Amino acid sequence: MDFRPTDEQELLRRSVREFAETEIRPHVREWDQEQRFSADLMPKLAALGLLGIQFPEQYGGAGMTALDYCICLEEIARVDPSIALSLAAHNGLCSSHIFMFGTDAQKATFLTALARGEKLGAWGLTESTSGSDSANMRTTATRAGDGWVLNGSKTFITHGRICDVIVVMAVTDRALGRKGISAFIVDQGTPGMAAGKKEDKLGMRASDTSEVLFENCRIPADRLLGVEGQGFVNTMQVLEAGRIGIAALAVGLAQGAYEAALRYARERKSFGKPIASFQAIQWKLADAATKIEAARLLTYQAGYLKGRGQRTTLESSMAKLYASEIAVKVADDCVQIHGGYGFVKDYPAEKYFRDVKLTTIGEGTSEIQRLVIARQLLSHS
Repeated sequence: MDFRPTDEQELLRRSVREFAETEIRPHVREWDQEQRFSADLMPKLAALGLLGIQFPEQYGGAGMTALDYCICLEEIARVDPSIALSLAAHNGLCSSHIFMFGTDAQKATFLTALARGEKLGAWGLTESTSGSDSANMRTTATRAGDGWVLNGSKTFITHGRICDVIVVMAVTDRALGRKGISAFIVDQGTPGMAAGKKEDKLGMRASDTSEVLFENCRIPADRLLGVEGQGFVNTMQVLEAGRIGIAALAVGLAQGAYEAALRYARERKSFGKPIASFQAIQWKLADAATKIEAARLLTYQAGYLKGRGQRTTLESSMAKLYASEIAVKVADDCVQIHGGYGFVKDYPAEKYFRDVKLTTIGEGTSEIQRLVIARQLLSHS
């Protein structure tokens, strides 16, 4: 495998980096303090193709590859992981679920608007009593005439309050367990659907996160997404691909934290010389650069295999696990290198430190990734 970027990928990286530096970096602190995803950013992201990265042009997408997707998320996360998280939820969860399992009519109606950036997507799986045990959800969908009625609630939903479209998983036959879960597409504003509590988060604060409530929410029969009873199986397939995106996000976050630490180490003087001249600092920087490169290669390998249409259950989980955990270490060392200045908001170190922890939790905790990896290893040994 040759992971050297093509000329087109080098151009893509430069373009997304320039966009992140000019359109996002000046607002990072403001959006973090206000805990809001800027609506003004939507058309700018759309113009660059970042709201439909991997989807075919016939659906309004940019038609990029899985590796291109990694590059885009990496470069956005390098500047603001919150915005990268929003892109991952929109592209890798909501839109991907519709693209992978939707009917032609559903793709034409919903995917096209999402990929063009005319609508913002959300994805509803997690509930207050079912996180890692997602199959134990309580939200139900019951047949009612020529449609369905949803009842229940979802929590920790990215774009829960501000989305235009949400893909929701619900139990359609409790007796069948995991085979009794189905997926549905719901428009914002549908009677019976409402935004619940907005979460006041440690990090990733510019990415909206809230509850979504359903109370006798009636939707047409054609909003069933995929085959009835296959919702959980499809969800696992969506997450398998989505984990590559979170791995790329973690790589980008780690890169941003490393660059901030390197820059500070060169500028900060102690005992009459830059702290970068001290071995203790040099080793932290050397370790960070090495681990980031290893995480990047794991992530790109998973993206490469996905682009070839191969299953990436093992590779996606390995990339997500390793990238997220080394990102935590790099962000920690970034604060340490900054010393007291790493603890104040005048420098970027503290925000990377706050943001990074979610990468070991969202789209499958580190513990779940280890279970997935172990099962794959044992089933093939």
